[in-house]
Amino acid sequence: MAIVKNFIVGLVAGAIALTLSFLLRVFAGGVFVPELAAQTLFSLVPGELEAQAVETLGSLAKYLALTGATIVSLAAYGVIGVVSLGGRVRLGEKASNTVLRLSVSAYTVFLLIAVLLTRITEITTQLVAIEFLAAYLLLPHVAFGLAAQYVSNRFVTETNISSETPLTAETTIDQRRRSLIRLGSVGIFAAIALFLGLQSIAPKPIKSSANPASQPVTSPSQSVGIFADPRIAPIVASEVTSNDAFYRVDVNIITPTVDAKNWKLIVKGSVDNPMSLSYDDLRSLPAVEEYATLECISNSIGGDLISTARWKGVSLKTILDKAHVKPDATFIVFRCQDSYDVAIPLEKGLREATLLAYDMNGETLPRDHGYPLRAIIPGIYGMMNAKWITEIEVVNTVYSGFWQRRGWSGTAEYQTHSIIVFPGDNEITRRFGNAHSPRTIPNGRIPIAGIAFAGDRGIAKVEVSTDGGRTWEPAILKEPLSKYTWILWAYEWSPPAKGEYRLAVRATDKTGHIQISEINDSFPDGATGYHLTSARVEEQA
Repeated sequence: MAIVKNFIVGLVAGAIALTLSFLLRVFAGGVFVPELAAQTLFSLVPGELEAQAVETLGSLAKYLALTGATIVSLAAYGVIGVVSLGGRVRLGEKASNTVLRLSVSAYTVFLLIAVLLTRITEITTQLVAIEFLAAYLLLPHVAFGLAAQYVSNRFVTETNISSETPLTAETTIDQRRRSLIRLGSVGIFAAIALFLGLQSIAPKPIKSSANPASQPVTSPSQSVGIFADPRIAPIVASEVTSNDAFYRVDVNIITPTVDAKNWKLIVKGSVDNPMSLSYDDLRSLPAVEEYATLECISNSIGGDLISTARWKGVSLKTILDKAHVKPDATFIVFRCQDSYDVAIPLEKGLREATLLAYDMNGETLPRDHGYPLRAIIPGIYGMMNAKWITEIEVVNTVYSGFWQRRGWSGTAEYQTHSIIVFPGDNEITRRFGNAHSPRTIPNGRIPIAGIAFAGDRGIAKVEVSTDGGRTWEPAILKEPLSKYTWILWAYEWSPPAKGEYRLAVRATDKTGHIQISEINDSFPDGATGYHLTSARVEEQA
């Protein structure tokens, strides 16, 4: 009974310590050890396992890792309670001694854990210098000692009856049981409060509304013919993805916070003119705007980790021209606020279309998408389009970035692919105002519609099959927003009879290459295969 009691005391006090630590992390940029543990795990996991986690769980993967790390931390506090309290806490023991013993034990354990994690992780948005770790972990563990002493003392007080009132052994055991239940209830309440706090940083559901008026989409004059069909109106209306619906995949659990007033972009390396540019310096340079689609290399066939936005910023070529790149340069390395790094070939950085973006869909770049500065590099997967950039280094060697060191593609060129958005209840509909249809649809003329994308190669043709790939018919293509975006396609289908149909789509890019039919997982070069969906047609009522 004493071991269970002391474990629960440690758990209750640990929940209080973790809650305080979490608040310091959110509001003061402090250290939250479970986040550090989850981020370390995420940064060390092989690319193939990471791909499976993202394909299965999406952006929830790292939040589940955070939840698991928090549970382990709570258990560790429980063990500290058992070891530190033992049988030594009695009525009359000096409270300060108990608090000191508990605080020092927990502080030492979690400081050592934090130091170890910072030495082996490659990615962190937290302060990792040992003096900061020591400072930010102090207050939560003083709180742990105070809370554990108080809760333990209350338990002892409730279960030690005055000698003037002798009780039977049965009564004493019953009182201790009731007290243990009350203590457990407090522990559950504290743990729930902690996890509610963690839930506040978990991914939020995507709003089903179409784009706000401030985020321009195609002109109404382009929504003609089959694209004017009201059943696929949400797809046309969401040709530009709103900021709150734009996909997000990165290695961070809590989004990095960057103060643009004190932020600097350092340009260095194999250049004749190293520079340090402020946020205002960048915004004073000639601006470039373009539509571009981004897609995560972990996206599965038919997955929703793809979005399109209108980006505004400065051409990276403008910066590189000012820096005077040396003739021996080969790669451009981006380093970021969260320690992420990635490199692109110099020739891609010198294209006019490669941007350092500070605006997204007519608004200041959101924190979740890289504020104050991110890279937009048409033609290559999202992992190469670095966010929260703080440094650009031009190098004269081949450079392997964060994900390349874990086995992902070094070139990361988009696979030519296409997706059916309507009809069907597919993941991708979340990017298009939830434009899904019931699996059973009435007979008659039915639009089949979706997107196709091949990076900067463009789409020349999209074909649709309604018999599982045995025969193919050409779809109608809508003019894309730019040569760097997805293209909307549609096909008017008249089912010959009611029944079950297997729909499929394939695309051909402007280099003449048809998308790969063979199904391959996303690791290491991006997923391939035709997207298929089922539809049941029934007679109209």
